[in-house]
Amino acid sequence: MSTDVMIYASGLTKRYGSFKALDDVSFEVAKGEVVGFLGPNGAGKSTTMRILTCFISPTSGTAKVRGHDVFDDTLAVRASIGYLPQRAPLYLEMTVYEYLEFAARVRNLDPVTFKKRARQVIEICGLAQSLSKEIRHLSHGYRQRVGLAQALIHDPPILILDEPTSDLDPNERSEFLNYLKQIGKDRTVLLSTHNLKEVEAACARAIIVSRGRVVADGPLDEIRAKSGRVRYIVSVQESAGDAPYRGKGPLPRQSEVEDALSKLPGVTKVVELPTDERAHSYELAGEDGIDLRPEIFRLVADKGWVLLELHRDTQTLEDVFRQLTIGDARRNRQLGPVKEDDRDADHYDEDEEDEDDEEESDDDSDSDDDDGDDERNER
Repeated sequence: MSTDVMIYASGLTKRYGSFKALDDVSFEVAKGEVVGFLGPNGAGKSTTMRILTCFISPTSGTAKVRGHDVFDDTLAVRASIGYLPQRAPLYLEMTVYEYLEFAARVRNLDPVTFKKRARQVIEICGLAQSLSKEIRHLSHGYRQRVGLAQALIHDPPILILDEPTSDLDPNERSEFLNYLKQIGKDRTVLLSTHNLKEVEAACARAIIVSRGRVVADGPLDEIRAKSGRVRYIVSVQESAGDAPYRGKGPLPRQSEVEDALSKLPGVTKVVELPTDERAHSYELAGEDGIDLRPEIFRLVADKGWVLLELHRDTQTLEDVFRQLTIGDARRNRQLGPVKEDDRDADHYDEDEEDEDDEEESDDDSDSDDDDGDDERNER
């Protein structure tokens, strides 16, 4: 394994009874990368992160963080990472400063180092005006800032963030992404989120998981190109309205425009878009590698129509995400007889969603660790 590889997962599998929460998951994250870790609820994101942060062990496979095995060298792994779960485990009766001091003691920081790190973290997370406030009196957004501060207090080279913006308002979310860009300049970051715009804003690469498997891994541009399709937006003037019509031909009818566009070579689909009465607007689908704009322009010019809009888009990350994971949504809505495997899957899905919705208790974490040890010993 290269010394530049900070997170290494090979063949990770996690079973709950006969159900596989993870199924042969493999990926690497190099030093200095900010990687989006994506997938629908129940896809295995939280399970993977809990393995990487030593909360549970895999049924099979290997995971290493900064070269340290997550089962054999847990203390070194935990010293190398800053972990922010979706609901940060905060002590509400503490003030912000007391909590950061407590987190530093847990990380074995001496008082001098703590004061130096605290000044940097407080500035990055914007907590200067909240140090003396009890955490119970903070908004969700500021609690997330405190959670991020405890993840950064020991200056870890690796950050693992699970849905860090789920409780933030748009302004707080924007600020958090700015923090993330600052933090990511000299750290490795694995970011789990449902907000794909956040990934596009902060990450250069994404890993998408579905049903416990990796279904896409690579730079965002490569993932967007996986569909092999591009789309075109075309608007043609339908009515002159108050302005004079400057086309050379008669005002086109909707059926005439749609029929002409659908007959262009390379066009695979034509969908009418909602618009006002002054224009016909369509979305065209075409194959990747063929630019249809010259043909569309010639068609409109030959017909003497007035072209109001023409632009070409590649598939968005959200479009590709839905194509790769749409089966999960369909299965969640499927009705029918429940098989034994389905019961296990349903039970696990509820657990996964609980992990997404609220932080589990310490007792549950201890139980998970014990179960993981038993599984590893059996192997």
